[in-house]
Amino acid sequence: MEFTARQIADFLQGTLEGDPQATVSTFAKIEEGKPGAISFLSNPKYANYLYETQSSVVLINKDFKPEQPVRATIIRVDNAYECVARLLKMYEMSKPARKGIHPMAFVSETAKLGEDCYVGPFAYIGENVTVGKGTQIYPHAVLEQNAKVGENCLIYPNVSVYHDCVVGNRVTLHSGCVIGADGFGFAPTEDGYEKIPQIGIVVIEDDVEIGANACVDRSTMGATIVHKDVKVDNLVQLAHNTEVGSHTVLSAQTGVAGSTKIGEWCMFGGQVGITGHAKIADRVRAGAQTGIAGSIRKEGVALWGTPAIDYTQAQRSSVIFKKLPDLYKELNTMKKELEELKQQLQEK
Repeated sequence: MEFTARQIADFLQGTLEGDPQATVSTFAKIEEGKPGAISFLSNPKYANYLYETQSSVVLINKDFKPEQPVRATIIRVDNAYECVARLLKMYEMSKPARKGIHPMAFVSETAKLGEDCYVGPFAYIGENVTVGKGTQIYPHAVLEQNAKVGENCLIYPNVSVYHDCVVGNRVTLHSGCVIGADGFGFAPTEDGYEKIPQIGIVVIEDDVEIGANACVDRSTMGATIVHKDVKVDNLVQLAHNTEVGSHTVLSAQTGVAGSTKIGEWCMFGGQVGITGHAKIADRVRAGAQTGIAGSIRKEGVALWGTPAIDYTQAQRSSVIFKKLPDLYKELNTMKKELEELKQQLQEK
């Protein structure tokens, strides 16, 4: 499918500079541009590619001022990165959706599927499962008994949604993620560890996306809840009875221990670890490998380090940490000089 620069500019409400009839049919990174492609420039570090890219159309921010002539047709927008995301979404939506139930899929007679669903080969849909219209279930995905999946969801290969769990509308579950496995509950006894049955469920609200091989554990009782528009990266662990507030983002290998409540609009970098039974306020941000050992009650704070402290303070501390060997050497020298002075004073 082809679009002209004029059509794109009108859709994005941008300002066009160059050939309004320039056509594009694909996307490309600005450094790998080719004729017929649209690219974008949002990071100034890549500005030099703007003057040599072969892409036919480039999105740039309105305040960017080129230092050299640009061969490509330019569309100026408020936020180039955000606009290319909108175009990519439109491009994805233009692709025809798969429909129908493959003859090699298993669908229980008691399951209820909405209109225009797709069920791929070797997928399993158990007893009393309900699936909303337009949802696509790819090969080898498993929806166990009594699970509920909403409308227009994407359930990619090898996803497992355990029994009784609830998935909202427009949810994307990437390959290998597991919704509703048992929480890590064991009671120590004299003979070892006795398993605590996990009889709760997982509730995934609307517009959530969960990455490949991520795990959201079912609750001991009640529900583990992921609220609307949460974005979870690959290899993230959400333990039993956790609750993640709307619009929060958790990056790769982040781990949240049991019964922790996370606020809205939080951002956690890769390998952040959060202790159990903590309460995290809204809009808290934590840099990569931060260890949060307790509740964070102040909204909007930025954290880093283990244990987590204010980001600015952590940065200053890291500068001092690098100097510790020299400071230690200097301290020993001063200590030795002090001892020598004491000795001299005693001799007098």
